[in-house]
Amino acid sequence: MKKNLYIKTYGCQMNVYDSEKMATLLAPMGFELNESMNDADMVILNTCHIREKASEKLYSELGRIKELKIIRQTQNKDMMVVVAGCVAQAEGEEIFKRSSCVDMVVGPQSYQNLPELIAKAARDKKIVIDIDFPTISKFDSLPQAKVKGVSAFLSIQEGCNEFCKFCVVPYTRGEEYSRPTMEVYREALALASQGVMDITLLGQNVNAYNGLDESSQVSNLGKLIKMVAKIDGIKRIRYMTSHPRSMHDDLIDAHGTCEKLMPFLHLPVQSGSNQILKSMNRKHTIEEYLIHIEALRKARPDIAFSSDFIVGYPGETEEDFQKTMQIVEEVNYAQCYSFKYSPRPGTPAAIMSNQIPEDIKSERLLRLQNLIAAKQSAFNQSWIGREMEVLFEKNGKYKGQVVGKSPYMQAVHLSDGEKYLEKIVKVKITKSIANSLDSVVA
Repeated sequence: MKKNLYIKTYGCQMNVYDSEKMATLLAPMGFELNESMNDADMVILNTCHIREKASEKLYSELGRIKELKIIRQTQNKDMMVVVAGCVAQAEGEEIFKRSSCVDMVVGPQSYQNLPELIAKAARDKKIVIDIDFPTISKFDSLPQAKVKGVSAFLSIQEGCNEFCKFCVVPYTRGEEYSRPTMEVYREALALASQGVMDITLLGQNVNAYNGLDESSQVSNLGKLIKMVAKIDGIKRIRYMTSHPRSMHDDLIDAHGTCEKLMPFLHLPVQSGSNQILKSMNRKHTIEEYLIHIEALRKARPDIAFSSDFIVGYPGETEEDFQKTMQIVEEVNYAQCYSFKYSPRPGTPAAIMSNQIPEDIKSERLLRLQNLIAAKQSAFNQSWIGREMEVLFEKNGKYKGQVVGKSPYMQAVHLSDGEKYLEKIVKVKITKSIANSLDSVVA
């Protein structure tokens, strides 16, 4: 019998990948994805602990779900509520204590057990929790996801050993694990057979990838990219998220020699101040970061960069902040993500005594975001009158309009372009509008 499944995904691309896998896992049990929570027999909230006030947002959502679940019960309809992902891992049994509507809590390393956990919850009529870190890779138990469209995520590495003092990932995703190269290659082949042309290789610390190759020798991300690039159907390759400490020669060489590897790299620096980087336990300096930027530009002159910035980290002075502004000017980023520092329970930075007042954090963030916006606008404006190849992936807001993705992750619109849907087309950029570009066929 058909059952409706609703999955709400928060946060990172890794969670998007995990949600797709969950849907595939549950399909043999009769669950079909539904866009409405109101009609759902099962609701899965796949949570992220990186964003500010992640736990509070979860409990607010669960309050709304509780009301919906009560309404369904009056109609003799059941609704199983599952909290998955990193908040599930971090909060554990506390979720049951704070929200009575939750039936199951499952961590990001345990969701491969969902079919068994659901059967157990239905059989025993009680709440179920699984937040263990398995001794056998969860990827061994996951089915090949059925994808729609021409772009897909492919998880190659999970966990992190860096222990940045502001970050919960090592505690919620565990230590680093890299999938064997042939396992990744087979999944990429399967994606290509479904029509996928654009693959993003994912990992919490993706360029620390060190999976074993077919000869049981340790490989790396540069070699893996070159292997995936040999698949005919794959036209574009990206990877994220990287750590500056894990950039290596083979990866830089891949940027210079592999045409399918897009000329755009998200390389988070977090701060422009060596003092703050040391306090964060980032294990790299600004000088080392800039050496990587220079080497990548030498290998691929048309490469552009994006980054992450944390403003108002404990102990950050105005001088430290000005060094962050300077690094934005020096690298000349095409786009960036920036956030006010927000304490994460259980992390070392959360108990530091030199916390920055909220008003100072807000004022600094505004200055940084204004500079970032100016840099992004200048980068987009620089494309007016120039040609680029765009992969058009979906219909736009207006009739006949399609929207695609440039090599630099810009949204590109094309009018009267329905015949170009799911194709790579050379276009000429005619206009820059906020965060997107308009184009005509070249």
